[in-house]
Amino acid sequence: MRRGGESEGLRQARHVLLTEANAVMALADRLDARFDRALDLLAGCKGKVVVSGMGKSGIIGRKIAATFTSTGTPAIFLHAGEAAHGDAGVFMKGDAVLALSSSGESDEVVRLLPLVKRLELPLIALTGNPTSTLANAADVVLDVGVAEEACPLGLSPTASTTAALALGDALAVALLERKGFGAEDFAVLHPAGALGRRFLKVADLMHAGDAIPSVAASTPFKDTLLEITSKRLGITGVVNAKGELIGVITDGDLRRALERVDDIRQATAGELMTRNPKTVAATALAAQALAIMERHSITALFVLAPERRTPIGIVHLHDLLKAGLV
Repeated sequence: MRRGGESEGLRQARHVLLTEANAVMALADRLDARFDRALDLLAGCKGKVVVSGMGKSGIIGRKIAATFTSTGTPAIFLHAGEAAHGDAGVFMKGDAVLALSSSGESDEVVRLLPLVKRLELPLIALTGNPTSTLANAADVVLDVGVAEEACPLGLSPTASTTAALALGDALAVALLERKGFGAEDFAVLHPAGALGRRFLKVADLMHAGDAIPSVAASTPFKDTLLEITSKRLGITGVVNAKGELIGVITDGDLRRALERVDDIRQATAGELMTRNPKTVAATALAAQALAIMERHSITALFVLAPERRTPIGIVHLHDLLKAGLV
């Protein structure tokens, strides 16, 4: 059905979005010192944050717990219904509890309160009923009540769950800032994601120890070739008596040497090497190593010890490919 050129479905969708947006905006206007108190309790938690709820509130709670965990605050979700059947064993001294219930009277959530009190765990309540049983038991009450649900029947949790989710995000982000949790910390917890790959260091990918191809400047051609072949990186470093990198020899260097050396079998590594090779620090981002390789059309970089020219590793283009940087 259409009214004034707009379908009924489109009109209803606008109503839902505006109702939920208004519910979130109302939360922003309602924030006060209680939010800071909740933040203090979460920041001071020595254990984990146990988030619990039932039904739709439980689903929102599960997401809030996941957001806490991914932003540096250890958290788990406890299904309030399963808690009475043994799962309440997750509670431990030092934990903090974040309980969600729109009415504040969910039987399963209320049954958790004696145990939470017995263990003396700080309790933060996200509820739409500031005078409820849950609210009266909580150390801090964050009111997530809404003027109306987006559901035309006023029965299905819609605006209220959106409000609770938004306030959970607000807690997680404010806590992240309080703890000084940065992008690199986030990357550590998301190693398989794009951000994790962005913050990979050369040290995370380089070959080290016996895997580093290396010969002395006086090494004969045959042994130099054996080192390149056995380490399977298409390159070897050339070092002086102090162990400092003075050059590299690649497969390409050997091919070019065939054109300029009368008998390559008589040549030493020092005569075949390319001097002043490009290098990278172990602490550099892997993406920086890739940029150097691309800029100079090379496939490997030796990694040198800080303030010295001693090789401590080597990173190859294939390593960056495997890590998903290319």
